[in-house]
Amino acid sequence: MKRLFLSLLLPGCLAANAQTVKQIPAVRTTLPIVLDGVPNEDAWKQSPLITDLTEMRPTFGRKEDPTSKTHLYLLYDNDFVYFGGYNYERTRDSIATQLAGRDEVGVNDFVGIIFDTYQDKINGLGFYVTPLNEQFDVKYSIGDEDMSWNAVYHTQTQVTDSGWSFEMRIPYSAIRFSKEKIQNWNVHILRRRAKLGQQFSWSPVDPTKFGFMNQAGTWAGLQDIKPPLRLSFSPYFSSYLTRNATTTNKWETAVNGGMDVKYGISDGFTMDMTLIPDFGQVQSDNQVLNLSPFEVRFNENRAFFNEGTELFNKGNLFYSRRIGGTPINYGTAYSNLKPDEKVIDNPVQTKLLNATKISGRTKKKLGIGFFNAISKAQYATIENSLKERYTVETSPLTNYNILVFDQGLKNNSRVTLINTNVWRSGKTYDANVTSIDWDLYDNNVNYNFWGQVTQSRLIGYDANGKSVVGNQYRLFFGKFKGRFNFDVHRYMYDDKYNQNDLGFFTNNNYITHGFYAGYKWVKPKSFYNNIYLNLNANYTQLYKPRQYQDFRLNGNVNGQLKNLWSFGITGDWQPERNDFYEARLSGWKVVRPSSWMKGFWLNTNSAKKYTATIEAYHRYSGKYNTSNLEMFFSNAYRFNNKLSVGLSNYLEMHNRNFGFATLSANADSVFMSLRKIRTAENILNIKFNFSNRMWLTARLRHYWSKVKYTEFMSLKPDGEVENVSYNGRNPDINVNLFNVDMNYTWQFAPGSFLNVTWKTASEVYDQLVVERYYRNFRKSIDAPAFNSLSFKVIYFLDYLNLQKKRKTV
Repeated sequence: MKRLFLSLLLPGCLAANAQTVKQIPAVRTTLPIVLDGVPNEDAWKQSPLITDLTEMRPTFGRKEDPTSKTHLYLLYDNDFVYFGGYNYERTRDSIATQLAGRDEVGVNDFVGIIFDTYQDKINGLGFYVTPLNEQFDVKYSIGDEDMSWNAVYHTQTQVTDSGWSFEMRIPYSAIRFSKEKIQNWNVHILRRRAKLGQQFSWSPVDPTKFGFMNQAGTWAGLQDIKPPLRLSFSPYFSSYLTRNATTTNKWETAVNGGMDVKYGISDGFTMDMTLIPDFGQVQSDNQVLNLSPFEVRFNENRAFFNEGTELFNKGNLFYSRRIGGTPINYGTAYSNLKPDEKVIDNPVQTKLLNATKISGRTKKKLGIGFFNAISKAQYATIENSLKERYTVETSPLTNYNILVFDQGLKNNSRVTLINTNVWRSGKTYDANVTSIDWDLYDNNVNYNFWGQVTQSRLIGYDANGKSVVGNQYRLFFGKFKGRFNFDVHRYMYDDKYNQNDLGFFTNNNYITHGFYAGYKWVKPKSFYNNIYLNLNANYTQLYKPRQYQDFRLNGNVNGQLKNLWSFGITGDWQPERNDFYEARLSGWKVVRPSSWMKGFWLNTNSAKKYTATIEAYHRYSGKYNTSNLEMFFSNAYRFNNKLSVGLSNYLEMHNRNFGFATLSANADSVFMSLRKIRTAENILNIKFNFSNRMWLTARLRHYWSKVKYTEFMSLKPDGEVENVSYNGRNPDINVNLFNVDMNYTWQFAPGSFLNVTWKTASEVYDQLVVERYYRNFRKSIDAPAFNSLSFKVIYFLDYLNLQKKRKTV
């Protein structure tokens, strides 16, 4: 959803030349405003009328049609900002409405306001409402939108035959601002009309210029407003009823409690803390059969690690799934077992004790971020034939830290220092990564010079307890303004660099040179609204010893048609290359034959009741007559404003796919193979909204993948292969994974939720690669499963509200 919203707001929004900045005079009101969705109180008459919005997309610069005009009002008092108005339409049917739930955009029309209170032209806080009075909020930074950021504010709406109206009351506790007596805030005001694919803004946002917040207008002359004490508590209580049919098959219960705390340290800095967190209700991971030599990267579904982390994501050094992830010494429980011993319990996740984030920005545009998390020691339990048990530590007490200094400069430029540190008690090694990251633009914001220099240090890593130090750098120069864009880049990772302890990292020891060139048509014409043409290439060598690794040339064209369908056509070519990772043995390589790929994608108009997406990609290599086909099809139907159903299907058919098979018994030689791979993933999503405060979601996923190894080959020292007669272990594999995530949510008060979640998961691994899909699906349903039923209550407590209630008693 985040990427979708980004594409809605910033399609190519790249900063503005000097231009006239629109301005709204700030008006303080002392009159009462009763939120009922209709801004007809006398107070609203004090506000200047905000109208004549400018179209952002698809036709930039066009003014609103008088029949669908927008009339908006903006006020403030000692405690709140008030935003209200009328969004006119020709008929009620012109309004796009869907009960999508909190923080879901769906296909709704919406209106919103974004504040840049420090006028740094980089960061902003957005508050939105839809016609059915559902809220979503967004935290903005350069090139990114954080939809996991949440604020507590109040809205009401009304839908009529001539459009829809709204009133919004935003407490100062939801906004960061200074203590100055007279203030100016930069502001964006946005409106979407989904059925026509139109987006409007009060201050024009030119899609050929770089930046979004730097094209905002100004709300001028706020006086005598004081930042309040920003302190809130969200205590939670949860209970679980679980049964794991693969082990004890007994129902077990658990009760948890903890708290999230948010505290405004100053007008510009906020501390977020989670104490004894419970993430048991987050969506299940999309586990897959991984045939690659690299780790699979999973999405972060824990809200605490998504919200307000834009500073910590600078430099791409933070992969939050490391915290509370698989114990670092998980395998040691099995490495020294005696013949009569077995592992009876070995948790696959570490237990997080607490986590804290402190972040903000000074008046001089210095952003400072500090992150800390502590996970407790984890142990595996081993039992012998006499039923005697002992434990083995699989993860020590661990402390995770991130420190960031991000200095904003003129022209949207910045320089950033990032340090990540992982400290582990005992003999397990520690890790430290330090990076300098810069993003510089010229005065006209035409050209960009970006770079990063990083050093990793693994302390006590090698067998002698010595540290291992590695380095990497990335350099990038490009042009982003106008219709023609380009960049050239160079990346270097030496053979010792490793950021994996708190970041995500697949491989080092390479140098890449590359370029990108693109041209865009953003003014709608005969059959299209926009078209983007892109070409890029990368040439990669091994860093040590310097050898050719690979080359790839890719081109694509994509855009949006007049009927609001989007499309894309892509292709790439790779000559013969050296793969230094597929063999799974250090110093070995696999010579991969040349190949070429072509593909396309097509998305229908998302505002319609029925929407569909289709993608297909085919790669062919002549040496082994390899044919790899991947297809994706998804469709969704909105029966009404409350009920929507979606089904997505992914199919992978690889014939004579060339890849790793297994190692020899002594692990000193490698067998490759031609493989027949079949993968099918089906995901069913159902959502029913009882109201704009209560909804039920269900997600069912079945994943099936089978691999049949057909022709075996022995890998030679030069990377070539020769056919052999293989009599070793059969590497064929057949995998079924089945998950159900069903969740009932009731927002019974602002910021307060009741969640009831049922989760089930089963997995089957075997070598029955001759069976077809239906039999595998039945196998998944019938397999012993893990089941969990949980209840969780989160109650939002605002300190200022508690004080007011206390004074009235």
